Parts: sequence; structure tokens; C-alpha cells
Amino acid sequence: MACSSCGPSLQSTMKSFSVTAGAVALALASVWLHAQGSKPGSGAKPPKTRTASFIQIDRLPLATMIPPPPSSDSETAKSELAALHRIQDGRTAEQVTAAQTDDAEEDIFLYRTVLGEGFRADLLPLTAVLSSQVHGEEPVASDGLKTLYQRPRPYQVDPTLHPVCKVTTKHNSYPSGHTLSGYLLALTLVQMVPEKSAAILARADDYAHNRLVCGVHTSSDLEASRRIAYAIFGEMLQNPQFQQELVAARAETRQALHLNP
Repeated sequence: MACSSCGPSLQSTMKSFSVTAGAVALALASVWLHAQGSKPGSGAKPPKTRTASFIQIDRLPLATMIPPPPSSDSETAKSELAALHRIQDGRTAEQVTAAQTDDAEEDIFLYRTVLGEGFRADLLPLTAVLSSQVHGEEPVASDGLKTLYQRPRPYQVDPTLHPVCKVTTKHNSYPSGHTLSGYLLALTLVQMVPEKSAAILARADDYAHNRLVCGVHTSSDLEASRRIAYAIFGEMLQNPQFQQELVAARAETRQALHLNP
């Protein structure tokens, strides 16, 4: 199920990323050396990071890009809780399993549901390193906002909600970190496999919606994350290191998936 709160398609904002053969070769060589020093072992994913590789957070006044979360006594907040109850009452065992699987995975390889089982970290070390770095942008961007707003999780407000994924005692619902990471990774992957952009972005919407199935976020949490993802990714695209690593990961992934260069 797609996330109904996620607004217009992100695809309309993206342009394809074209590179020359020489640039691909140079990037592959440079980033391959970096990946050799970063990956922990055969078949393993690089460790998750909580540091920014491609953005300068002081250049992104994120608090001005999203509204404050709805107050707990607002009609919007009440409507969001009612929506979570409807999801809770109707969620199937299959939906719960899918939501729990997404809860446990925050890397680009969650999009193997679009690209196939060959889209794996152990087969794509350069892509795995880029994924880890892109995911690292998320807490740098979201932690300050979570601290600023200190919005309670929905199950902390309404004890009749029963989450099926990991919970916390912290008041840190706004924005959703998983959702922000999912969109950043989706936008990165769209640059690598643009012919699959519609399916990738639909999967990002589904990944976001699963935070509602989990019962750990509301729709406004998700929308804030989607907006922030636009801003952050635009900044990332201006970063030469990101451009270089994207070129290398793109070439690696397209070769592994037998796609035209």
C-alpha cells in the first residue's frame, strides 16, 4: 500500500545522471579503493554511520522547511490517531511481517523488491558503501529536529494503540528517521537505475507507509521526512564526492543487473 500522505511523485523533480566512460573508470578506481578500506568482510554490509558525508547541515535550515507537528489536541492529530486505529484494526499478518522487515532494514538493498535478489550488498561493495554514507545523512538531519519538537510517539499518546515494531521511551516521533532514510536512498537509486524510477519511488512510499502499519509514526511525521529528503538530496547532488561515488555505484549496479551502461 502506498503512503497516502507522501504527496506528488518525487520522480518529477529528478533528472537522469549521465556520465562519460572516462568518468566511470576514474570513479570506479577511486571508490573501489575506499570500499576496500570500509567493508568489514565478505558478505557483510558496511557498518551504519551517524555522520554526514555529503551535506553541511548548517547550510540547511531544515526547521524552516517543515511546519511544527500538529498539537496533540488538534483535529489533525486526532484524525491521525483515528487513521492509525483503522490501520491497526485491519492489518494482516502479512502486512505486519512486511512492516517488521522494513523496520529492521535501513539501507539501499531494501529496494531488491524492485531490482531483484541480485541486488545484494555482498555483490555490490561500492553500492553498499554509498548506501551506508547516504543513510548516515539521516540522523544528522533528523536528530536536531526530533530534539526540537520532542513529539510523543502515537502509542505514547494513545495506549490503545499497539505497535508491532521496535518502540522507544523517547519523544522523538517528528520527523520519521526511517522515512527520511528511505526516500534519500530511493532518490539515490533513481539516479542509478532511472528506468525503474516509478517502481523505486512507489517502494519508498510503501516503506514510509509501513511506519504507520508498525504503529510508531503518524502521517505528518512521514510528510515532514519526505520534504526534508527533497532538500537534503538537492544538497547532496552538488557534492563532488557524492557525484563520484554515485558514478561508481551506478556502473557497478548496472553491470551486476545486466542493464545497459
